[in-house]
Amino acid sequence: MNETKEKFKETVDNASRFTRSMLDDLGTSEIPSTLKRDMMESYDFFLDEDERQHLTTKGSMMRSILITWYMARSLFLKLTPVRRIILLVGVLLAIQGNSNDDLQVIAGILSLLFVLGLELKDKITAKDELNEGRAVQLAIMPADTPELEGWEIWMHSRPANEVGGDLIDHLTTSQNRLALSLGDVAGKGLPAALMAAKMQATLRAIATEYDDLAPRTDRLNQIAMRDGLPSRFASLIHVELNSESGEVTFVNAGHHPPIRINQDGFEEFKQSGPAIGLTRSASFEKASVSLSDDDLFILYSDGVPEARNEIGRFYSDERFFDLVKYTHGMSARSVGERIVQSVDEFVRTARQSDDLSIIIIRRLPV
Repeated sequence: MNETKEKFKETVDNASRFTRSMLDDLGTSEIPSTLKRDMMESYDFFLDEDERQHLTTKGSMMRSILITWYMARSLFLKLTPVRRIILLVGVLLAIQGNSNDDLQVIAGILSLLFVLGLELKDKITAKDELNEGRAVQLAIMPADTPELEGWEIWMHSRPANEVGGDLIDHLTTSQNRLALSLGDVAGKGLPAALMAAKMQATLRAIATEYDDLAPRTDRLNQIAMRDGLPSRFASLIHVELNSESGEVTFVNAGHHPPIRINQDGFEEFKQSGPAIGLTRSASFEKASVSLSDDDLFILYSDGVPEARNEIGRFYSDERFFDLVKYTHGMSARSVGERIVQSVDEFVRTARQSDDLSIIIIRRLPV
């Protein structure tokens, strides 16, 4: 029995030394922020709104006890019924074991490790499937930057998770016209990604059937209402450029207003219809904006203004507008990379909270 305890102690000491070595390699400055992020994510995942509100009325000691209890209870309830039973048996065996029942304690620990292994297996399997879904999503997204005479275009999309719910696409509709789309499906993860892929495929299928943006968007909404889920909808801004003029034609279906940057400064175009898949009676109208040499037209998803840092503060519309309002004359790529860099510097070590997509359109000088 003493020999077993000594071996157990030696194993723990070796694990402790290994952990300290890993922490030294990572660097002390990175550990606190990483641990804080993991703790906050666990807190948000396992505690509901009522539990968080209840904690605000308690002192620090009671709050720590309740957080531990809430998280343990939530974790237990997320297990399947069979795994709950195995976990309870393992805990009872480990607690009731004594110095004369080493096998009972070991059996309890093995039961706990078995449940942990099953959960890890499920997570790894799900992650592998999501990675395959991400590969498919990336394959159907445009891999190249669109080109149209008289225009410079920069496109960027970065999902918050393995798969994203943002739609970003371009399609040549005629010899001198190019259609651009930027959409944002409500929600995140796999359901949002599937709807975004379906909306992209539908838009591509009907693009050549409808020469005008408004009836094209009407038809997209009808199909979304027919085939979609009642709780799923998407904002979309659909743009068309013409190589023979400096005019940008667009339909906004519940999306953030596009922005024009010219010599006079900054302008938002707030004309908008309802989101796609929200109502059958939706009717969409197109609008047009004329761009002069070096003017910019910016489309973006809410992953820009709603990006959050470590303490939960939003990047905000104001910060975004202050960044772009003086970019007239810059290349589309320079402006886009400037936005992404600014958001990343604000977010720092916080995990990306939402999909981030941007399209920068610049009218080239004649």
